[in-house]
Amino acid sequence: MLDIKEIRVSYDKIEVIKGVSFKIEKGEIVVIIGANGAGKSTIMKTITGLVKPTSGQISFNNVDIARLSAEKIVAAGITMCPEGRQVFPQHTVYQNLILGAYLIKKNRKVVQTRIEQMYQLFPILLERKDQPAGTLSGGEQQMLAIARAMMINPDLLLLDEPSAGLAPIFVKNIFQMIKHLSRQGTTILLVEQMAKMALSIADRAYVLETGRIVISGSAQEVMHDPRVEESYLGQKKHCAV
Repeated sequence: MLDIKEIRVSYDKIEVIKGVSFKIEKGEIVVIIGANGAGKSTIMKTITGLVKPTSGQISFNNVDIARLSAEKIVAAGITMCPEGRQVFPQHTVYQNLILGAYLIKKNRKVVQTRIEQMYQLFPILLERKDQPAGTLSGGEQQMLAIARAMMINPDLLLLDEPSAGLAPIFVKNIFQMIKHLSRQGTTILLVEQMAKMALSIADRAYVLETGRIVISGSAQEVMHDPRVEESYLGQKKHCAV
């Protein structure tokens, strides 16, 4: 579905993504883990067209999207739920969902059907539909941000740090929802600091360090890699005396 080959990205002549390659197959949950500043969010922004690669290829369903506008990439079937949620705080929950459907806004029947589907997925949003998004809790805002990204029924959903700043109960709910979306057929690329929880729901994983992928494999393989256990899961290895 998504095939990234040797992409490089620079900010002000400083290269931050250094020849990254990876694939995502239809129906998978793929997770990218890494420390702050490793380049995870830059990869997400590059896939969605918000940042342009200096070189390399990005193919989605066998179409080169590396130089397409962000709007055309969304139209091709890729949406992103950004880090920090970025809901429109003065607009109601309902209005935020409408804004997520801008590419299909001319078909009001389809838009309303998608809104009803989002209310079924996230019942709390139905309860809050007339409230300004800024009055929601962090967890509720995250649910709204995901629902907004799902309004056009994307083939590939990018989730950038969905657990950031949330209470533990909401973190658990968000990861359960990610699994549910996957079971319903949405392919998901997940960038996440909570490595253990992310790996527990993923099919495959990549570890990014200073702009390079240094470890890759099935989620279980990556989870049990000694380097990952020590650096990201807090499980230090002790030598026998």
